[in-house]
Amino acid sequence: MQRSFDRRKFLKLSAAGAAGGLLTAAGPLRAATTHGKSLTAENGIIYRTLGKTGIKLPLVNLGFVRSDNPRIVNLALDMGMTLIDTAHGYNNGRNEEMLGQVLKNRDRDSYYIATRLRGDTEEQIMEAFETSLGRLGLDYVDMLGLHASASREHTLDETRLKAFSKIKEQGKARFLTVSTHSNEPEVIRAVADSGVYDVVFTAYNFRMEHFNEINEAIDYAAAAGTGIIAMKTMAGAYWDRERKDPINVKAALKYVFQNPNIHSSIPGMDTFQELEENFEVNHDIGLTPDELRDLRIDQADTGMFCLGCEKCADQCIRDLPVNEIMRSYMYAYGYSRTALARETMDKLEIDGDACANCDSCNVKCIQGFDVAEKIRDIDRIRMVPREFLTG
Repeated sequence: MQRSFDRRKFLKLSAAGAAGGLLTAAGPLRAATTHGKSLTAENGIIYRTLGKTGIKLPLVNLGFVRSDNPRIVNLALDMGMTLIDTAHGYNNGRNEEMLGQVLKNRDRDSYYIATRLRGDTEEQIMEAFETSLGRLGLDYVDMLGLHASASREHTLDETRLKAFSKIKEQGKARFLTVSTHSNEPEVIRAVADSGVYDVVFTAYNFRMEHFNEINEAIDYAAAAGTGIIAMKTMAGAYWDRERKDPINVKAALKYVFQNPNIHSSIPGMDTFQELEENFEVNHDIGLTPDELRDLRIDQADTGMFCLGCEKCADQCIRDLPVNEIMRSYMYAYGYSRTALARETMDKLEIDGDACANCDSCNVKCIQGFDVAEKIRDIDRIRMVPREFLTG
């Protein structure tokens, strides 16, 4: 098994590469090629093999796309992206419906489709899946997943394992997956230990405080044959709430692939410019000195991205799901996806004003965020009529 990819070692390597003008992909890619994980096709696109699934994917594929923008999906497929990611709840099902309209004009062997869902019982899971399948207009999906797991217990729940396995046995899902936005190391290891799930979709970016811990879990899972797909690679897309200081998202995406055990990624894309910039990483993951500096890795700049560390989980006297609320905040202020932010908040079923009757806040963020201020800020979105929200 490869040694865990350590951020400090990476910074030292980066400094050495900067002296020569470019941190190239040769080192990480050579290691990955040795282990049969990367290859470059004639079209210049870099592929990695998605663990034991055997699927070869471009490094950068298509994450969430607004439901009113099918042209981006079509162009992404024409350019060479092959994996399309969605979820049962995205835009209250409209996202899957939009993809269904796009995909009906495509050769079924020309793409892979991944969707995820929530459910506590076998009946809920089966019903949600059949609804998703109908929206997509397909007989089967390539990847079906448990959406947003945050613990080993939730990941390995027997009811869910049984339901997902049943769908796979019916031939309606080729591979089973789990996605995680928090407590990622525990969930990643659980996926590898499950004997059921094939792939994990995990939050992974240059700003994660538990970078070494998550990489150790990724090494563990990769050694077990688990496919690993990165999400939240842009770390919020902006350093500031006012959206005046953008993160170099291309550099952030390149950084992810310095770890050869990250097999692919699914950044969300709202514009053709974003698609073009992200797609370029499929041809080159070398980080220039300027790109590396743009990431501010050696600076104490917290940005506005919640790390999902869950260290604050038990601090709120109202037992609010702080991590999920902060994810909604990121959707709204980082990605301008206000509709998705509202959906995320609505699913939490918070009773009344989130911070009602609290004179002070017990939640202490390790990044120094004023958590109460952020919660009060994003909580207002529940009062906004849905027709005014987009993305």
